[in-house]
Amino acid sequence: MTRCRLLAAALFVFVPTWAGAQTTAPAPAPVNPVTDDYFGIKVVDPYRYMENLDDPAVQQWLKSQADYTRSQLDRIPGRTQMLEDIKKYVNAVPATVRDVNRSFGGRYFYLKTLSGQSLAKLYVRQGIDGKESLLVDTDQFVGPKGEPAAINSYAPSNDGRFVAYTVSQGGAEIGSVRIRDVDSGKDSGEVIDRIWEGGISWRPDNQSFFYNRMQKLGPQTSQLELEQRSKVYLHVVGQSPDQDPVVFGIGVSPDVQIAPEDMPFVGVQPGSDYAVGVIEHGVQNENTLYVALATSLGTANARWTKICDTDAGVTDFTIQGSNIYLLTHNDAPRFKIVQTSLAHPDVPNAQTVLPQGQGVVRGVSAAADALYATVLDGGVSHVMRVPYGQSPQQLKLPLEGDIGVFGSDPRLSGIVFSLTSWTQADSIFEFDPLSNEVKPTDLQPIGPYDRPDDLTSVEVKVPSYDGTEVPLSIIYKKGTKLDGSNPTILYAYGAYGITIDAFFGPGFLSWYERGGVFAVAHVRGGGEYGEEWHKAGFKLTKPNTWRDVIACGQYLIDQKYTSPPHLGVQGGSAGGITVGRTITERPEMFAAAVPEVGVMNPLRCETYPNGVPNVPEFGSVKTQEGFEDLFAMDSYHHVRDGVAYPAVMLTAGIHDPRVTPWMPAKMAARLQAATSSGKPIFLRVEYAGGHGIGASRIQREEESADVFSFFLWRFGNPDFQPAP
Repeated sequence: MTRCRLLAAALFVFVPTWAGAQTTAPAPAPVNPVTDDYFGIKVVDPYRYMENLDDPAVQQWLKSQADYTRSQLDRIPGRTQMLEDIKKYVNAVPATVRDVNRSFGGRYFYLKTLSGQSLAKLYVRQGIDGKESLLVDTDQFVGPKGEPAAINSYAPSNDGRFVAYTVSQGGAEIGSVRIRDVDSGKDSGEVIDRIWEGGISWRPDNQSFFYNRMQKLGPQTSQLELEQRSKVYLHVVGQSPDQDPVVFGIGVSPDVQIAPEDMPFVGVQPGSDYAVGVIEHGVQNENTLYVALATSLGTANARWTKICDTDAGVTDFTIQGSNIYLLTHNDAPRFKIVQTSLAHPDVPNAQTVLPQGQGVVRGVSAAADALYATVLDGGVSHVMRVPYGQSPQQLKLPLEGDIGVFGSDPRLSGIVFSLTSWTQADSIFEFDPLSNEVKPTDLQPIGPYDRPDDLTSVEVKVPSYDGTEVPLSIIYKKGTKLDGSNPTILYAYGAYGITIDAFFGPGFLSWYERGGVFAVAHVRGGGEYGEEWHKAGFKLTKPNTWRDVIACGQYLIDQKYTSPPHLGVQGGSAGGITVGRTITERPEMFAAAVPEVGVMNPLRCETYPNGVPNVPEFGSVKTQEGFEDLFAMDSYHHVRDGVAYPAVMLTAGIHDPRVTPWMPAKMAARLQAATSSGKPIFLRVEYAGGHGIGASRIQREEESADVFSFFLWRFGNPDFQPAP
């Protein structure tokens, strides 16, 4: 199931839209302090008023910051050429393909962005080698003010006749579901609004599906409840959504215990008589699972039986017939896969089908011939094939790197997956168990810059402050001299057990061509070593996250990849905690920092809708322990007057449903007032987007140019120095 409320951000997907130019620095934000008392500790918040984004004065201040930032970025002389280079590299590949699905009828569905196009459109072909057709063109859904429209998710029916797809505008993510008839190319007519991902799961009749819908807020309902009390409905194609019965959620069944902030889903698989009810507890990785007969849902005869609760450590599952296969870290911090019956679930006595190993088991899918599990081992992923009732075997892959399994079908053998590395772009393969071969497909064409022979990557382990070895990936051009002068971006995230997997973007070549080094610190709080690694950067242990970044930065300096005047740090969303606390703890180590749509003031997270679901990861100010943990990770409250901070460029998205834009705004105001370095503190406000999900290719190219140019300017590259 998709966890849609994580504060997770992609690299370089945020770009501001500017309405004017402002060449003089805006006046400092007014200080209007508010003092809070947390368990006897008084905390002063000088810019609390910025949390009212409807205040015209706050709007004007944000606008002035946005305009000034744009004017200063446009003064960087090398930015125009940087953007042209990025476009050249990115648009050289004929198309970019993702999210491949294959149906039992032989149809392949996928999202595809053609060279020069802005956003992905939905395509279909009959057979892997068949002629493709454009199925859903997002251009028809552009907003009234030109807001770009994106397909957030889609789900074909089991026979491939229909596709339910979710579209949102302007990066808002919360959108509407439509249903397209593949044969006619027309929609069925009904539109289901208030959808955030939705978790669509088609029933075997291929005429109906389950989906999650957010509640409709009334005039007296607090906006804080926006993400609460969502429910699962059953929709029949062609009928009005107003007739859809509720089948799962709070207050629906006495068999199910669910809290207002929980998010419910229902999943079914072809060939199984059972439906699995999933309860996601905010951003907590561990789910609660129930089971019922699929045909009973929507009737008075529905009865749910609990499969497991969060103490079972289950983070993923797949169904095959009457069996459910669970991915769990219970007694296995690097995860294992166990099997139990859906008719009579008994998780404590479940049979282990893939035991814990050296690598971290990350996902599981059921096909007709076997289970397929992805495993991360030392920065390299591989696929384990587990034939039913037989021993596991590892697939032989053509490349070492990261694997993305697009899913499988219990009626179809084999899998379709992508494979990439730090130095090679995505390719899409299909595994055929009959021939035992991994075969390339033509779904993803290869561009002229997708296989550069002058790039290299190294994997090292860096001792952190407490002796823990932290993996560090370093990518640069072959022949780069280690003399301390190389412009270097150190990227980090460190939350939710998420790993920063190997990736390759052609646009990064513009960075490498200018002598740039790109390094990824796989810090604690992520999932590189399983659940223990996650919990080692979690709540009380969260300081390990930014101290691991500091250790990795020191390694890059000591090994002469770079030096403080040429080192920058970057991270997005929950990674804003990491970046913010890195520069507030060691400001002298970095020349520049870019926190993108970052969580900069987590003490105030619970005052906006997506903050409550994140309590399981970061804690709550309602307890003394939670307050202490949140205060430790709050960058805003750790800014000190008179400290020489590096240059900082913060970004914010007005339509961001994950990190409210006042968080980076408050941090920008505080840094501007406090720093003694004279280096710029910029705030880039995106008025036609949100958290970066659904950002257009043009936005991504512009963002990359701005970020690379900002860093090179602050690192002293002569081609990027504005005129006095």
